[in-house]
Amino acid sequence: MVACGAQGCSWEKNTDTRGLNRHRATCRSFRRSSIVATQKRQQRARDATLANLNLESANSTSRIRILPVRSGHVRSHRRPIAPCNLNILANPRSVVAEDDRTLHAPTFAASQHPLGSDSEMGQLHRDDVQMDLEDSNFQNEFDQEPAPPRRRIPRAFNDIEYLPEDLNISENVNLPTLPARSRIKRVLLTLRDTLQTTFDSVGFCQLYPRRPSFEPNKYIPSSSLAGSCPTVEGTDSSSKVFPPPYPFPNMSIYRLMSWMNSGSHQKSEAEIQRLVKDVLQADDFDVKHLEGFSVRRSLRELDKPKDQNGEKVTFPDDWIETNVTISIPTKSAVEGSQAYTVPGFHYRPLVEVIRSAFADVQAGAFHLFPFKRLWKDPLDGHQERIIDELYTSDAWLKAQDDVQKLPKEPGCSLERVIAGLMLFSDATHLANFGTAKAWPLYLYFGNLTKYARSMPQSGACHLVGFLPSLPDRIKDTLNALSRISKTGMASLQTHCRRDLFHACWDILLDEDFLHAYRHGIVLKCADGVLRRIFPRLFTYSADYPEKVLIAAMKDMGSCACPRCLMPKSSFNFLGLLKDMESRMANLRVYTLAKVLKAREFIYTCGNTVDGSKVEQILGDGSWVPTINQFAKKLGPLGLDPFSMLVIDFMHECELGTWKALFIHLLRLLYALPGGDRLVAALDTRFRQVPTFGNGVIRKFANNTSEMKKLAARDFEDILQCAIPVFEGLFPPNHDMAVQSLLYRFAQWHALAKLRIHSESTITFLEGTFKKLSQALRKFRRDTCIAFNTVELPREKQARQRKMTQHAQNNATPQESSGARKKMFNLNTYKFHAMADYVSTIKLFGTTDSFTTQMGELAHRALKAFYPLTSKLDTPAQLAKHEHRRRILRWVAEAGGKSSSDEQSPADAPPLTSIGNHHHIATTQSNPINIFAFLREHNGDPAVKNFIPKLKDHVLYRIRKLDVSYCDHAFTDEEHNSVIIPNHTIYSVQTMQVHYTTYDLRREYDTINPRTHADVMVLSGETSPSHPYWYARVLGIYHMETWVNDGGKPIKQYLEVLWVRWLAPLRSHKSGMKYARLPKVAFVDESDPDAFGFLDPGQVIRGAHLIPAFAAGRGTGSLRYGTSLARPEGELDDWEAHYVGIFADRDMFMRYTDLGVGHPVILRKIARDCFGSALMAAGGPANTMDDAADEEVSGDEDHEVCDDEEEDSDEIDDDELGDEDEEDWERDNEVVEDVFEDTLSF
Repeated sequence: MVACGAQGCSWEKNTDTRGLNRHRATCRSFRRSSIVATQKRQQRARDATLANLNLESANSTSRIRILPVRSGHVRSHRRPIAPCNLNILANPRSVVAEDDRTLHAPTFAASQHPLGSDSEMGQLHRDDVQMDLEDSNFQNEFDQEPAPPRRRIPRAFNDIEYLPEDLNISENVNLPTLPARSRIKRVLLTLRDTLQTTFDSVGFCQLYPRRPSFEPNKYIPSSSLAGSCPTVEGTDSSSKVFPPPYPFPNMSIYRLMSWMNSGSHQKSEAEIQRLVKDVLQADDFDVKHLEGFSVRRSLRELDKPKDQNGEKVTFPDDWIETNVTISIPTKSAVEGSQAYTVPGFHYRPLVEVIRSAFADVQAGAFHLFPFKRLWKDPLDGHQERIIDELYTSDAWLKAQDDVQKLPKEPGCSLERVIAGLMLFSDATHLANFGTAKAWPLYLYFGNLTKYARSMPQSGACHLVGFLPSLPDRIKDTLNALSRISKTGMASLQTHCRRDLFHACWDILLDEDFLHAYRHGIVLKCADGVLRRIFPRLFTYSADYPEKVLIAAMKDMGSCACPRCLMPKSSFNFLGLLKDMESRMANLRVYTLAKVLKAREFIYTCGNTVDGSKVEQILGDGSWVPTINQFAKKLGPLGLDPFSMLVIDFMHECELGTWKALFIHLLRLLYALPGGDRLVAALDTRFRQVPTFGNGVIRKFANNTSEMKKLAARDFEDILQCAIPVFEGLFPPNHDMAVQSLLYRFAQWHALAKLRIHSESTITFLEGTFKKLSQALRKFRRDTCIAFNTVELPREKQARQRKMTQHAQNNATPQESSGARKKMFNLNTYKFHAMADYVSTIKLFGTTDSFTTQMGELAHRALKAFYPLTSKLDTPAQLAKHEHRRRILRWVAEAGGKSSSDEQSPADAPPLTSIGNHHHIATTQSNPINIFAFLREHNGDPAVKNFIPKLKDHVLYRIRKLDVSYCDHAFTDEEHNSVIIPNHTIYSVQTMQVHYTTYDLRREYDTINPRTHADVMVLSGETSPSHPYWYARVLGIYHMETWVNDGGKPIKQYLEVLWVRWLAPLRSHKSGMKYARLPKVAFVDESDPDAFGFLDPGQVIRGAHLIPAFAAGRGTGSLRYGTSLARPEGELDDWEAHYVGIFADRDMFMRYTDLGVGHPVILRKIARDCFGSALMAAGGPANTMDDAADEEVSGDEDHEVCDDEEEDSDEIDDDELGDEDEEDWERDNEVVEDVFEDTLSF
């Protein structure tokens, strides 16, 4: 039993530390006690500091008065008060003056305090330090407004690095101890040689439950690895492949055929360049080798290779073609069933594919031993579990434990490891026109890092089969059956399609695979050691129609979820405690006996597949009378055939829930007065949204509302930019609700799509989902019900076309041509699945590890093969092309002599080489004479004081002054000492800014003054309310400078950015607490800091600034007319911009304190400005207990929004609980933006 311990709280429960922490996160008594304790600690710290300062003051010969720190107690100036010199702060005695005078106590950023950076010491920055106040001038000095700084200088980005004292490096291997037990009746002794690596510079370490004998990343010294397993004589499956030019007679033909069977089938400029470089200019290419050359003969040699003795070479993992037979019920107890054969099932045996993968050179990057990735936060020292890869997930760790508990094989003492199988299948069209399609089945190995698996050209995707579809001629067979109605024929055809799918899996899950699943297979691994490999199926990624096919359940039946048995009528309890409890209490469990009983009624008794007897047996769980081969064959071996059907982020969120919400927002706009005009304004706004990054946010060229041929990434872009676009289009009371809903959805989308999770981000995701579910229900209850929404024009047209076609085929009268009523519907599987993200991520790792996007990218290879086929027997020809590429890749690897001891580039540690911060070309092709430049643009406010500001910046850089000198005014003599040869600077078009992402990958942004000109830097304020400053780059220059100040002239090559500054609006409340984006505006031209120069080394990365369309355009910050500060042709500016914090996942994490790959100081500043992200999210998911009494009507019908919904009537919802109302009011607090207000930096 653990108790809260706070005064006034009687909470006590039998739980663990995490449960106690979850309670304390929401306990008011504990929060009140913590505040009181913190205040006491702060007071003690202040008393001790004052005592030390008084002691030093008493010992000095002069009298020093330290004035109070200028903090939040005084008016904030519109310009930053920069931190002072850290060298002075490090030595308090250095501020002692020789004469009697009064000094101001230095101001500095919280993270730079010499006494420490924790919360207790940080409080000293905000409290007044009171000392000798005898000077009568003290009060006047305190009230006087400080002199404004002369230059805007951001905090140096070079200072943001991991300090040595922040690293937690241990040279010892930590062995966890077993907990003590009492009253032991039986002892089961399990010996585990655990291993924990040392913490690296980021704070990561790996905890292995069992000491590994192989580690692909070389993080573990060889002396710490377990001893090698006994070596067993065996054959190498890769010995049948020889180096180039095999299987061709010479290298010239080999190179030419390799070029033909690789790359794109469309011979572009890049392909021709590759032909010349890789083939024609190769040292071993000889034109004489091509005498008598025949492409067909060479292809036959590749299709049927021979060894050195002329014997035909066969590969065990090669393609096999077979027929699949299913039984068609005839609705006759006398006639029985009728066999029907579907030809052309092409597949590769799964066991042989596993053998081939472990013999491949890529196996050197396989993780054979699972581990827990731990992170010790350098910010406060706490330790968390990191969730990223499948081989670090709970599912793999449990599977490894289960494998170790299996009985030993007779005479075998080999190590047991797992081959983690991840399946993906999805039917795809092979051409833009026609009906050609394929249904490929892909296999990935979770042993390989997801960063390699996600690359289509990495070779990590194994094409293992082409699932056949029912041929059209089956209708002839069904029509020949007696006593079958049209409705019964459709049901029977659906039943045959299900049986065909599982019959294919009956072939794939053959005896060899089941034997390997039970007993493992002995394979030689990349380190040359033989191990017993146990295949384990973890995930099967598919869209919803295929999920229900795999699960052998009805498509959108009464129990529509493939993972639980919750009725569809309860889906609108999304996010409530009763919803989570119902999921856990009603997990799907396959009942084979019921299915066999139903099939007996169908095949023996002559009942129909959708008859009342079958429905009576299988209807409760929406089951179908098809035997689930996964449950039948692998269920007894420990596989849960339903939990492996993981969430599908692309189809269920971006093409599902978000698309449904976006469509209904368009319906609401059409329902408003002047709806057509509002939708046109929406399309215009989207077209004016700037692009960002290298294809991160692309141009919205077409009318977004028409949604013509939009892919998942297009809907993602719409979500990331929707908040400013929708602002002001709805009435004020509903506009606030829509803005909050869009923010919560974008926040949940960003968190759910993270590529690396910690326990904190998981808790953050739980809290965000709760807020999003509240927002969705309130949106449906208050906003949607207030308008009469009908079909969109495109929906109406599509329905009428379908109705016309149906009427022609069935000779039935058409329905009314009017638009149907549409309501927003939460009772869909895709909304229901949103609550499964947290549990799935905890079990299998992050969503990008098993996203269906990997399979969609793999389709590109098939679509590239298709134009090379004869369009007859397409699966066979696609299999042949796959075989050719596979053979050529093996031959290339054999010729390259790839060693398994070498580290795979795909799995290399991401921080082996940090590289330069930025890159600016040194070309001098665009020289600019400064005086000619100023004469040409005379009168432009942007060039006012151009030369003095440039020389100030040069002096600041060359003298290496810190930000405390921002108030320093350089004299004319100092300005004259700066010499720029020939008064010439050189302009370049672009700059690359390199940065480390939150998941420790190296990326870069390209800054271009014409297209991507916005950047972000650290705030130079002492106590900033926002962690970043923003600037628009007007020019990128480099120059050679000399400084002659009387001594030896100093020469230096400098790179500078000419920028126009933006500042956050003080009157605008933003952040996760208010569910609003940060808002900035250009600094007024009258401000000396409106334009200036910036060190490129201080740029963090590019910024995505979206115009605040509702604020309109104007000349509030810059006079009307053309200017270098504006894009060509524009005469005014947008009055304000929103900061696109959802542009990508790394950008979002920079506005939280949870980015494990971000510098410690940056995370601390984000926490100081925004508070803890966990508190902003409302604490852990258990806080849903407070809303347990919320009433939500479950009597809703289902609306047609996508392919999984039905017609809807009016929705009737009860009122939400107090907690929903409280959160919503806070999100929608009325905030008026006053653009004439002072801008805060």
